[in-house]
Amino acid sequence: MKIKVGVIFGGESVEHEVSIISAVQAMNKMDEEKYDIIPIYITKEKEWYTGAMLRDVESYQDLNLIKKYANNVILCQKDGAFLLQSKGFLKKVIADIDIAFPIVHGTNVEDGVLQGYLQTIGIPYVGPNVYAAAVGQDKVYMRDIFKANDLPIPTYTWFYDVEYKNNQEDVMKRIESLKYPVIVKPATTGSSVGIGTAKNKEELEKAIEEAIVYDQKIIVEEMISNLMEVNIAVLGNYEQQEVSVIEEVLSKQAFLTYEEKYIGGGKGKLASKMTPMKSSKGMMSADRKVPADLTKKQEEEVKKIALKAFKVLGSSGNARIDMLIDTKAKKTYVNEINSIPGSLACYLWEYAGRDFSDLLDDMINIAIKDYKKRISKTHSFKSNILEGFTANGVKGMKGKLK
Repeated sequence: MKIKVGVIFGGESVEHEVSIISAVQAMNKMDEEKYDIIPIYITKEKEWYTGAMLRDVESYQDLNLIKKYANNVILCQKDGAFLLQSKGFLKKVIADIDIAFPIVHGTNVEDGVLQGYLQTIGIPYVGPNVYAAAVGQDKVYMRDIFKANDLPIPTYTWFYDVEYKNNQEDVMKRIESLKYPVIVKPATTGSSVGIGTAKNKEELEKAIEEAIVYDQKIIVEEMISNLMEVNIAVLGNYEQQEVSVIEEVLSKQAFLTYEEKYIGGGKGKLASKMTPMKSSKGMMSADRKVPADLTKKQEEEVKKIALKAFKVLGSSGNARIDMLIDTKAKKTYVNEINSIPGSLACYLWEYAGRDFSDLLDDMINIAIKDYKKRISKTHSFKSNILEGFTANGVKGMKGKLK
């Protein structure tokens, strides 16, 4: 019997379209001999839809057609089954699923919000749990945890938008204790949205104003000199992990921009010592060198840091760890973890000898194991301490309710 996989994507996020690209790529690579694939699209207005048309990326060119021809549903649990049920007075079961596969990016979906809902209704789901998703999306939480676990990170400071608006001078003093140039980031967005760099105070103010458009929490950190940016993927959970090959990110900017990642700011060709993959949409279209041009010692250091970062955040599934290397000082820093990376970092695993279909299969198997471990733990008690409760108090307890 096939496993019914509900692939969830979209959502109220500035990375909405990126999520669609990643999900469609994945759905078209899932082994249909093993899985029944049920697409579940969340609109920017937080409405949920399902239907076969959602597996075709061209369907998203006119969202009105989706609202007209796909089924508007809610995901709920009833009698131990997980149902996609129509809305309205006469509720109809459109489909049922065995496991959820969130392929989502950004705030309101990748940050633990969606994972919390899935865990509340009790469905098994692929990827990080609520805690790992939350800290993986928030660059401040993430860096605080990395720092507490002696992982190398760039020097940084952070603040809330209200602090900047109410006491700009104080915030600027804290930031200017850092060394220019600096990079300014919204703390909880991804895909390079809202990121800017600054070499002086004037540029810094402009970058902060841009970042505040996207987030209430802003992080500013020193830029690494003689920069080489490398990425590596980690697959597993807290018990067992394995790493992919390492890529070197090639960018014409100080960081890989949204346009280079997803719109084709780069040429979309893979600079590689190995057989090139065909150019594709999503993160697969960015310019890169695979494997990265590292010494054996540097390669081992990147792998060691990636595995530790993955474990200290309690990650699960397939995450991409982005790192920064000062090639002159020969020092490696953790930049961030992408708990659900664009294109699921499938290109890194293909070079490690694992095709996309096998990667998706492994992710689903990890999720099933995580679910079995989670339900084996005690999360509630069968006894009811409110038994015997009356308006005047509780049997066996002293005192009265006031």
